[in-house]
Amino acid sequence: MGSQQDFSPIPTPVTPDGRDGLAAVLERPARAVLAFDFDGTLAPIVADPEQARAHPDAVPALAALAPRVASVAVVTGRPAGVAVRNGGFAGVPGLEHLTVLGHYGAERWDAVTGTVNAPAPHPGVAAVRAELPGFLDGIGAWRGTWIEEKGRAVAVHTRRAEDPQAAFEALRAPLTELAARHGLIVEPGRLVLELRPPGMDKGVALTEYVREIGAGAVLYSGDDLGDLPAFAAVEKLRRDGVPGLLVCSGSAEVAELAERADLVVDGPQGVVDLLRALASRLA
Repeated sequence: MGSQQDFSPIPTPVTPDGRDGLAAVLERPARAVLAFDFDGTLAPIVADPEQARAHPDAVPALAALAPRVASVAVVTGRPAGVAVRNGGFAGVPGLEHLTVLGHYGAERWDAVTGTVNAPAPHPGVAAVRAELPGFLDGIGAWRGTWIEEKGRAVAVHTRRAEDPQAAFEALRAPLTELAARHGLIVEPGRLVLELRPPGMDKGVALTEYVREIGAGAVLYSGDDLGDLPAFAAVEKLRRDGVPGLLVCSGSAEVAELAERADLVVDGPQGVVDLLRALASRLA
């Protein structure tokens, strides 16, 4: 009989592959890697990304679950140090072996050392950073767009524009051309266009980490277009014999992710509820 402390049951994935992935996590947690995007998954989306903070119950839920699995990772386009600070991940009992893969895996923070390891920045980022304000003025960029400095990348947000989606679509092609001139690519997201170096994405980062850990099962949760490569990586791992569960932190803005997910939850609160349910089952 359950106690009053029991959390809600784990929701059932809608696909056979998802059900197999969940079963593998529950049956062999010591070989499971659980990986999460940050913005929109562990943290609610806000108008100013600098103000984004992890859901207040996310870190306690992660800390309850992390000691019961092989590894917990945060895979994000943000600088690793920013994700650690905004997430409140440092110095949390239970999260001693959390790993944050920042800038799509180009940076790595490990809780056990508390340090960030990263290669030298791509020179094209500095060139784009210098050119971008004048470039946006020159093409008559929509009022309300703004630039976010991300260290190893630069992002142009349209969420505050008069017509956010129209601004996003109008800027996509010219920013892609600007990025290409400096050896960069454009990563589209939820009303944001990020100019960053090629060669790394969340799928590459997740695959390398899963192989490093030697995982026998993987769960990945995300909410945005930038999470599609991670979804594809889990699908490839499943074909290679590693069961996986794909979770969409639900958003009407990114239907593509929900369509490919095994399980759709109600945003960061739904992710927290899933974490709690997993921790309760594995306790």
